Amino acid sequence: MALALQTFSTVKDANAALKAAGTRYLGGGTLVVRAANEGDVSVSSLIGSTEPALSAIIVSGDKVRIGASVTMAAIARHPDLVALARAARAVGGPAIRNVATVGGNLFAPAPYGDFTVALLALDAIVSTEGGEKPIETFLAKRESNHAIVTEVGFTLPAEGLRFLKVSRVKPKGVSVLCIAAVLEQAPDGTVSSAHIALGCMADRPMRAKAAEKALLGKKLTSDGIAPALAVASDGTSPVTDPIASAWYRNEVLPVHLGRLLLA
Repeated sequence: MALALQTFSTVKDANAALKAAGTRYLGGGTLVVRAANEGDVSVSSLIGSTEPALSAIIVSGDKVRIGASVTMAAIARHPDLVALARAARAVGGPAIRNVATVGGNLFAPAPYGDFTVALLALDAIVSTEGGEKPIETFLAKRESNHAIVTEVGFTLPAEGLRFLKVSRVKPKGVSVLCIAAVLEQAPDGTVSSAHIALGCMADRPMRAKAAEKALLGKKLTSDGIAPALAVASDGTSPVTDPIASAWYRNEVLPVHLGRLLLA
């Protein structure tokens, strides 16, 4: 069945068009077009928007706003987003990164969505025409989101973003698991704040809150991080797919989290 494509100059008009049955928003197309090619007949019309703000990257000091239509390739080469370059390059190969968008990645099911793991560690804010939501809140109910995502915003961390993707095929294989961490340390070297996000350890990116709590007040040494590694899998429900089993993902998570924390 042929798909119709409607393009609107504003997000407001595109949102209105999405109220019709059988419509789906088209960003980079890496999810929705693949679904259509695989036989998803629930979609009869694709909706897009060319509003310029969707493709904008705005960096003001340590504050960043990235439009939902910005591609992984654009992020990877942006001089002010070096902290996010590794996460952006973790998404597929060059052809995919040239079309895959920030907004689309927010909806990617496990084992995809590597860039969203980084955004979750950064405590990003997701904006739609209807308002703003913390990314953790947005992800919890992303299937019920009926408004087009317009941008994500976050603060660049003073001590950088730690990011690790584990895959069987390099450099562009599907994730076995993905970890991102933003840590702050007190003058004595102890962890004063910890945000750790996991990919493939649930059906969508999630925070490792038990590990975060266990890191507070500890130094980033083998002994200091041991309590966090012991509870790294608490609250997770990893996926089983052709890449890895849930059991395997649970087993290797503490190993790779330890490597990331000690890097």
